[in-house]
Amino acid sequence: MSLLLSSSAHRPTSNVHFYLSLPPSATRHSFPIRRRCTSHSSLAITFRSRRNEALHCCCCSSMPLQISTSSSQDDQKQDCLFSSRAYWVSETTIAWNVDAPDGFCYLYASKAAALSIDYQGIKGEDVRIKLQEDSGGLPANVVEKFPHIRDYRTFKVPPTTDAKSLVKCQLAVATFSSDGKCSDATGLQLPGILDDLFSYDGPLGAVFSEETVSLYLWAPTAQVVCACIYRDPLDENPLEIVPLKEINGIWSIKGPKSWEGCYYVYEVSVFHPSTLQVEKCYANDPYARGLSSDGRRTLLVNVDSDSLKPEGWDRLANEKPDIASFSDISIYELHVRDFSVNDHTVHPDFRGGYLAFTMQDSAGVLHLKKLSNAGITHVHLLPTFQFAGVDDEKEKWKNVDTKVLEKLLPDSTEQQAQITAIQDDDAYNWGYNPVLWGVPKGSYACNPRGPCRTMEFRKMVQALNQIGLRVVLDVVYNHLHGSGPLDENSVLDKIVPGYYLRMNTDGFIENSTCVNNTASEHYMVERLIVDDLLSWAVNYKVDGFRFDLMGHIMKRTMVKAKRALHSLTKEMHGVDGSSIYIYGEGWDFGEVAKNGRGINASQFNICGTGIGSFNDRIRDAMLGGSPFGPPLQQGFVTGLLLQVGLAANLRDYVLTNSNGKEVKGSEVLTYDGTPVAYTLCPTETVNYVSAHDNETLFDIVNLKTPMEISVDERCRINHLATSIIALGQGIPFFHSGDEILRSKSLDRDSYNSGDWFNRLDFTCNSNNWAVGLPPKQKNEHNWPLIRPRLADPSFRPQRSHILAALDNFTEVLRIRYSSPLFRLRTANAIQQRVRFHNTGPPSVPGIIVMSIEDGHDGLPGLTQLDSNYSYIVVIFNACPTEVSFCNFALRGRNLQLHPIQMMSVHEVVKNSSYEASLGCFNVPPRTTSVFVEPRKTEQYAVGTPNNS
Repeated sequence: MSLLLSSSAHRPTSNVHFYLSLPPSATRHSFPIRRRCTSHSSLAITFRSRRNEALHCCCCSSMPLQISTSSSQDDQKQDCLFSSRAYWVSETTIAWNVDAPDGFCYLYASKAAALSIDYQGIKGEDVRIKLQEDSGGLPANVVEKFPHIRDYRTFKVPPTTDAKSLVKCQLAVATFSSDGKCSDATGLQLPGILDDLFSYDGPLGAVFSEETVSLYLWAPTAQVVCACIYRDPLDENPLEIVPLKEINGIWSIKGPKSWEGCYYVYEVSVFHPSTLQVEKCYANDPYARGLSSDGRRTLLVNVDSDSLKPEGWDRLANEKPDIASFSDISIYELHVRDFSVNDHTVHPDFRGGYLAFTMQDSAGVLHLKKLSNAGITHVHLLPTFQFAGVDDEKEKWKNVDTKVLEKLLPDSTEQQAQITAIQDDDAYNWGYNPVLWGVPKGSYACNPRGPCRTMEFRKMVQALNQIGLRVVLDVVYNHLHGSGPLDENSVLDKIVPGYYLRMNTDGFIENSTCVNNTASEHYMVERLIVDDLLSWAVNYKVDGFRFDLMGHIMKRTMVKAKRALHSLTKEMHGVDGSSIYIYGEGWDFGEVAKNGRGINASQFNICGTGIGSFNDRIRDAMLGGSPFGPPLQQGFVTGLLLQVGLAANLRDYVLTNSNGKEVKGSEVLTYDGTPVAYTLCPTETVNYVSAHDNETLFDIVNLKTPMEISVDERCRINHLATSIIALGQGIPFFHSGDEILRSKSLDRDSYNSGDWFNRLDFTCNSNNWAVGLPPKQKNEHNWPLIRPRLADPSFRPQRSHILAALDNFTEVLRIRYSSPLFRLRTANAIQQRVRFHNTGPPSVPGIIVMSIEDGHDGLPGLTQLDSNYSYIVVIFNACPTEVSFCNFALRGRNLQLHPIQMMSVHEVVKNSSYEASLGCFNVPPRTTSVFVEPRKTEQYAVGTPNNS
């Protein structure tokens, strides 16, 4: 059986498909081609470029040092110190993939960073230490932590070496042949020894007491650390500059209570491998909880102060919306600015910010209330931490004249030209450019100065909770926006250079996530991530976390984070940590792929932990291909892929393939032999058909369907797709606007496309279709396909279409919450109760038939879960025509159309029927029909959530 979200014009008449599968040429990992990175400072680029030149010199991992007396070769040898191909992995062990079988190896150190190299070797050292090779290889614990260097040669550092002092110096190792000539040299990577000697679990950041304010900073490689204290964020001269004292890598100072409300930056003197100099770096506190409006100074703010708590804040944990099980979750993904910036029912000062969520009668909040009443439980907010790309000071924003844009043609290039001309200076960005993880973004606050953002963020969380919605934060721990000693967005790499960011085997920063990959395999990186999550959970009472590119984080980190969050209690921390749900993108690519840097949190590795991951299989099955394939690709694949997705993508779920053979979900394969299913419980799959990345659902349907089909049909396809997500086992996830036909004018990557292309209209007067060709950078290659669609007025939905889509969406959500059978809690329950009937060789093309069975109290067999319905049949008909389906096993039941669909405002679904004597169902075209077997003859309350 094949399924298609298109018309018969694009397929053989015997097949109907939902644009399924991946093209053979596509990359398997389904992270979007993005994105989201704005430019770094030119100075930072200069230094990184200088380091990268070393990649082209003689001293790379595959080339030994070539000795020459020419000046150009001397320059190249000097550049070799920019690379760091050796690893100091523990106090007594250095690993280096060097070819020097008969010579000697030395470790060099210079506190003043005076090391240089010529044909005689390294000069300028304060200390030179002879290393002995250990033929036994690297210890098992080192290989576990650094699997990518498992085959490196091992050199022993003498036990009398003062390693704690040496890590503050410029370091290098060099090999010499038996005749005394230097054959190779390189710098060292230090995370291993820093973890070995300086792992720390004590206080960090600012600690407030009744009489003092204390500062703690982990900086074991720093030579000097001072805190520059400012009374006002704009003061040019500090109130005082105080030196911090070091004990075992922790720098600290105990200051007066009068520091509270002041601002500070750290002045850190530290050797930086990107410049080969001891740099005086100025950095915010990695544990900052507040910032100045320009983001350059850390605010000494006590977030536990009563003055920063909205009324009733301390009672919020007891007033949270109920959530009996993670299986009851439904997620709505939303960008803070998108929510209200164009909503004229919101106070102008609040538009685009946190406080818009507190406006109880605004169009946006009324819309959220409608979704909450239908069943949505969680609002997932795109990044709300301090990110680069949007200035927090609103007076610096640039804007376009939207009245001018509104007069342009729907397929004009002018709209995108004006938007992109100011895109790095306007108010818009998705926010995947992290600078400081633990501070609310200032641009979303009415006032970014002082502690206002803390209070406003809390009011937002409280307001959402009060309308029945829990709050999920989108966290981006896989990369940082800045690095190097001078980049204004660099923080961690100024304080402990070379530690927080993951390096390749030449010692240069890995950038597979986008830029500046972080290294959660390092102890203090992992600790910072966990501490940050706890801060958001305790200080802001958020209810869940979505991890961007979670596969680039180690599984151990994710499990540790979950354990720490779930240990929080109302009595001790003011929150119920057991109700916090975490999930993320488990894509497996880059240097971490196939456990290249340890066991990472990929889809296949994370199963069994209870942590959710996005199910790209069900998305690709419906939309066709992947984000990397040709835009018109439909992609034929058997409906087995969707059946696995509807069964929570369970690895061990048994179903029948097209040959009539029973197979497990893990035995259903994608084109490249990758198993489709990977979960062990239903809450480990987050099912989705669209998200902020790539085109919206409405846009991709418009792009892939034939030009000649009607807007009515396209709208039905949109609803069919969301209904599959809503009625499957597992956790459904919806992109904001899916329910109102949201368009971004076919923009496939709107991270920096301004308010114009990202507009949301909760009044349902417009869906933002055809507001100009999407931005050139990411979309120009598709303009020939896009232009005729935007220009054709028949593609534009009317307000009636948008309202109908919203009605359809809320109806299917109410159906999901009308029975616990749609939200089974265990893999065993799904295996016992969920069946697919249109399987094997006699299957009817284009439909999926799923049943869910309940037990009966007092009778052997299945436990009764639902007091209303004993049996449910769901039929998804993707065909452009009505379909009849008959099945012997479904004869003689007392099935009827679900009461919500019987009372639907849409007449099409009411034409669905069931003939008990034949076990036959008739389902209208492009329709999802739900049939239920009531336990009693009386009519049940329509749409009342059933959580029994």
